[in-house]
Amino acid sequence: MDETSTSAADGPDAATSPFRARLAFDLDVDICVVGAGLAGLTVAREAARLGASVAVLEGRQVGWNASGHHLGTVMPGFGLPVADLIERVGLEGARELWALSKQGAEYVRATATEELIPGIGMSEGVLEVSNVDAGETLIRRLHTLAGDFATEVEGWQVDRVRSALRTGRYFHGIHYPKAFQLDGRKYVHGLAALATRMGARIFEETPVVNIDFSGIRKRIVTPSARLRATHIVLAGNIHLGAPLKRLSDTLLPVWRYAALTEPLGAALADVIAFRGSVTDSDGIDHFRIVDGDRLLWASPETTWDARPKRFGAAVQRRIATVFPQLGKVPIAEIFGGALGVTVHGMPQIGQLRKGLWVASGFGRQGLNTSAMAGQLIARSILWGDDRWRLFSPFELVWAGGTTGRIAGHFIGLWARGASSAAGALARYREGVRAKERVREARLAAANLKAGTRGPPRRRPPPGAVRPAPPAPVREAAEPRPASSQESEHISGGPM
Repeated sequence: MDETSTSAADGPDAATSPFRARLAFDLDVDICVVGAGLAGLTVAREAARLGASVAVLEGRQVGWNASGHHLGTVMPGFGLPVADLIERVGLEGARELWALSKQGAEYVRATATEELIPGIGMSEGVLEVSNVDAGETLIRRLHTLAGDFATEVEGWQVDRVRSALRTGRYFHGIHYPKAFQLDGRKYVHGLAALATRMGARIFEETPVVNIDFSGIRKRIVTPSARLRATHIVLAGNIHLGAPLKRLSDTLLPVWRYAALTEPLGAALADVIAFRGSVTDSDGIDHFRIVDGDRLLWASPETTWDARPKRFGAAVQRRIATVFPQLGKVPIAEIFGGALGVTVHGMPQIGQLRKGLWVASGFGRQGLNTSAMAGQLIARSILWGDDRWRLFSPFELVWAGGTTGRIAGHFIGLWARGASSAAGALARYREGVRAKERVREARLAAANLKAGTRGPPRRRPPPGAVRPAPPAPVREAAEPRPASSQESEHISGGPM
């Protein structure tokens, strides 16, 4: 996300989005990519670098949707939790997929350098925090990530998390020191420039009207020209349009909204000491510091499109809920974009039929998985690399249409409500334990003090029957010395 650019509603930053003409003449290429987002531009760059002729058709502008409006966090993994991934494809299959996601993250790291993309603003570290006190779950996950998936991770205890994030809402955490974040808008436009430098041709304001998949050379019709290609890569996410509605319907559209605050000064550093990205384990909040003292925060989600400005107050309330010390922060910019979420949580990567490819459904892990998909598809087309088949178990599944969007909306509300309730319960239990520790400490101190005067007297519990006091015991009187007369009388007289 370019923190200093114009709002999402005003379009991409003019400084990073040179004008690109629409396709106005017929064209023949080896590969036609539909969609100039992260995945499509990665396919174009890699295929052109390997020697293919490439044309990219974009219905609007480069990176106009989710690809250009996100928090820029790059880390390995998928939208599907790692335990579910193992259950679906087995441990070995999960390891191979995870390794591909790590390669995708490293591709972004190698591309997002100041030499290739000036001003990319990369910084290190991602912290995933838990809303509940789940120490055992944390240990199991650490073991899986570090042992089975060779991922560098650190477990953070509650005290360390709260020293970095001064809030009582978070408990344990997992730190990914090799994960990173960057300026997302500069990255997508920089990727377009690199693809163009390799020889790919990008045409904006060029929607696809019709596609003829038959024959070796496929035909693509636009409003002002026709294009022929041996391979077509569909990388338009939920925006492929009427010609590919059946494919778009396999994705649940989820609009994610975020806000960038005005500069907050030293108050922000007093509250947030961690300089990387922070995401909670329930996927509700995602934030990081940018420009030294501004907060970039994503929270609300809907399954229906809306004006981003409507969600400014919601982000303000969320920030104040997690960090009440900041109060109602001033908002400088609101933006949003639509993610394509699959039913199974994994991206759609592979060949639908000979010469027809798909790269979409990246959900909330778009930076690493789109880079991975772009490499896999380009290398498969030009080198015969068939590792995309690792995604074959995750088929195209209808997302339910309008009914699915309604259900997704209410499931999201329920999940956020359940997470909030679980977090509140965890904090209540923590408070009870803290009070119990204070009581025990006071009792121990009282006992220690009483020990200097002898053992403390125990008070009987309420309602106990007090034992009757023992009857007094009279002591026998000591014999007194007898007088001389008494002695004579007793002894019977003088001898």
